[in-house]
Amino acid sequence: MPRLLVVHHSPTPTVRSLAEAVLTGARTAGEEGVELVERHALEASVDDVLAADGFILGTTANFGYISGALKHFFDTTYDATREWTAHKPFSYWIHGGYDTTGAERAMTSITTGYGMRLAAAPLILVGALGEEQLEAATELGGTVAWSLTM
Repeated sequence: MPRLLVVHHSPTPTVRSLAEAVLTGARTAGEEGVELVERHALEASVDDVLAADGFILGTTANFGYISGALKHFFDTTYDATREWTAHKPFSYWIHGGYDTTGAERAMTSITTGYGMRLAAAPLILVGALGEEQLEAATELGGTVAWSLTM
């Protein structure tokens, strides 16, 4: 059974709604046997990564960078998992109040180091979220989850 690991830092109701939309989309592949595992970025472990077949990562953009919580996840799992994550499908979302440029650069750089394979275009959002953005988040979750069934 393929396993999708969703690791995120969603500290506000707005960003939590984004995470919930991603998870809703990812659950649609459950009928094909995809197991969904959700972890807060400060709780995700090396074992979680090694047990996963694909990944969705989510973060806020804070002071022009990814959240400290997601950075901590990367810092504590990289050495032990970088060979395992090579070519594994993934995508991510970033939500910022004003600018996400630095966070986007960081996500590209870090996930390149892990050797992950982009399965869906990242979702980059700035400002308030509406139905259109939440639908895009649901689609992101579903696309990555369903990619594990192929």
